[in-house]
Amino acid sequence: MSALTWIAAGSLAAWVWLLLGQGFFWRTDVRLPGAGGTAAGPEAVPAGKHGKHGKGGKGGKATVSGGEDSGWPPVAVVVPARDEAAVLPVSLPSLLAQEYPGRAEVFLVDDGSSDGTGELARELAADHGGLPLTVSSPGEPEPGWTGKLWAVRHGIALARDRTDARWLLLTDADIAHEPDSLRELVRAARAADLDLVSQMARLRVTTGWERLIVPAFVYFFAQLYPFRWVNRPGGRTAAAAGGCVLLRREAAERAGVPDSVRHAVIDDVAVARAVKRSGGAVWLGLADRVDSVRPYPRLGQLWRMVSRSAYAQLLHSPVLLLAAVAGLAVVYLAPPAALAAGLLTGHAPTAAAGGAAWALMAATYVPMLRYYRQTLWLAPLLPFTALLYLLMTVDSAVQHYRGRGAAWKGRTYAAPPRAGRAARRAAADSCPSARS
Repeated sequence: MSALTWIAAGSLAAWVWLLLGQGFFWRTDVRLPGAGGTAAGPEAVPAGKHGKHGKGGKGGKATVSGGEDSGWPPVAVVVPARDEAAVLPVSLPSLLAQEYPGRAEVFLVDDGSSDGTGELARELAADHGGLPLTVSSPGEPEPGWTGKLWAVRHGIALARDRTDARWLLLTDADIAHEPDSLRELVRAARAADLDLVSQMARLRVTTGWERLIVPAFVYFFAQLYPFRWVNRPGGRTAAAAGGCVLLRREAAERAGVPDSVRHAVIDDVAVARAVKRSGGAVWLGLADRVDSVRPYPRLGQLWRMVSRSAYAQLLHSPVLLLAAVAGLAVVYLAPPAALAAGLLTGHAPTAAAGGAAWALMAATYVPMLRYYRQTLWLAPLLPFTALLYLLMTVDSAVQHYRGRGAAWKGRTYAAPPRAGRAARRAAADSCPSARS
């Protein structure tokens, strides 16, 4: 029992540190800065700081539009979509109905869909009206590109050629926005002089498996990328949530986005990292009025969602995989095992350490369950959920070595070429999962 007691004590120490030293990741109060603004216009950005480059790119003459005169810059909304006919009737009308005081235009990029996504988008625009919609297709991705980023590249190019948009809203086809979503994003970005503002959309939680796995998905993401660390000026941690990213066009050009991250499977984090490394200010928080409408009713669907990118999160490193498995086992699985063993054998120190660690673990999960409006009885089940994520991560590595890693919607993406030692060290330094 002495070994298990030490493991339980180590787990308890880890939870004390996670509670206090990991950027208060468990709190859910990081929301859009200054939410609740009115249509009077965002706070003005100091002259000459960001508004000096127009459509012509760096060094070009600023383009002035009616939206710019009113304090609301023109925006291009880019929506990459591949086989999204099932969710588009809910998500696309919400974008077309945006109540934005400036000028905005939606570019839906049909990435080789086989279910009539593009035609459905045109029908929805004809039925609902609202913001102008352009539907286009970029063709198959060139070698070295993931499909989503290839579509985003095409959409940004269209926006650059056809509009004078100063901001880009990159949003997934399964994301529904409240009517004031775009206005509040732009207002917050301008008020705080940010280059990238991203909201973690509230995912659908309806079925039993969704209740068990989805809140934990966001909880683990926040643990890897504490929002307060992401939002800290000058900090190394960078992340975004790909479903809702408002990006200053000038910052995208300065960071070379999306070309500089064209091979990234976890594209949202890669984009945020590129923007932050180029000197941009990044903000990430939880959403109140942006929701994912994609259903994941069965365990297999949730499993594929997690496993397709879990090993990429570990930089395709067997060493980091072993470290992650060991860490999950000690931090999440050891506490209930120690409590049970201590109670069965009457060994009070083991039971006390395991029970205290389990209680701390459950307590840190409560705010996320409240955010998702779920019963708090799910909090003690977090070790079981963590076990599922452990198995998904291992399966992600297995599929990678079988040549089926990062498979999504009929495409499989190989790991990018290995970088040099210095580059890999820099990547690990900026990736919390590689340090844990």
